[in-house]
Amino acid sequence: MGDDVRTPILIAEGVVAGYLPGVDILQGVDLELDRGELVGIIGPNGAGKSTLVKAMFGLVEVRAGRVTLEGEDITSRAAHELVAMGVGYVPQLANVFQTLTVEDNLRMGLYLRPGAWEARYAEITDLFPLLAERSGQRAGLLSGGERQMLAMGRALMMDPSVLLLDEPSAGLSPANQDMVFETVRRVADYGVSTVMVEQNARRCLLICDRGYVLDQGRNAYSGSGADLLHDPKVIDLYLGTLGRTE
Repeated sequence: MGDDVRTPILIAEGVVAGYLPGVDILQGVDLELDRGELVGIIGPNGAGKSTLVKAMFGLVEVRAGRVTLEGEDITSRAAHELVAMGVGYVPQLANVFQTLTVEDNLRMGLYLRPGAWEARYAEITDLFPLLAERSGQRAGLLSGGERQMLAMGRALMMDPSVLLLDEPSAGLSPANQDMVFETVRRVADYGVSTVMVEQNARRCLLICDRGYVLDQGRNAYSGSGADLLHDPKVIDLYLGTLGRTE
C-alpha cells in the first residue's frame, strides 16, 4: 500500500503511558491503522504491546501524546464513549460471560443499541455461522477458539470501524490458535480495521498487512507483515523466540 493512498483511521502519536505514577511503560510510541487494514503488534514480554491497545481504548492513562480516530482526538476517552464512537476491544482474559449463552453474550455486546438486535445478529452469525449453531450453549462450554470467536463477535455487534485485540491466541492449543488467526483474518476481510497484539509473532506477521515491533516501550521496527517476517534483524532479535507455534 503506497503512502500516497493510505487513509489512516486510527493514529497514536508519541504515546507515553503507564499504570503507576512516575513509571512509563510506553515512552513515545507511534502507530497508524489504515482503513480496512490488519495491523499486528509484536515484541518481547514487557515491551508495552498490551499497554498500547489499552491506552488507545482509554483503559490506561495517556500522559503525553495523543490518539485520534478519523481525525478526532479520543485521547483518554472513557471506554463506553469509544464503543459508541465505533471502537471495539477484546481483552485477553475474561472476555466472555461464561455462565450466559452465546446468544446472550451477543446481546450484551449491543447494550447501547438494543433496537438493532435482529439486523446485527443476522450479520454477525452470517460472518460466524458457528455462533448461530451454538446460540443456546453456555459460553463456558465452548472451546478456547470458539470463545475468542464469540468475544470478537460480541465486540462486532456494535458495528465498529476499529477493533482492538489483545493477544487473542494466548494460552490456546495449536488447533484453537489456528481458529483464532483464521477468525481475525476473516474480521479484517469483512472490512473492520483491526489492531492485534500477539505473542505468536510469526503467525501474526503471516496474516497482518503491516506490523509494528515494540521493544522497551518504544518503536523498534515497522513494515509490511511479509517484510518484517523476512527481516534478518527482526528474525534474530524476535522471531527466534516469539515465532514458535507450539
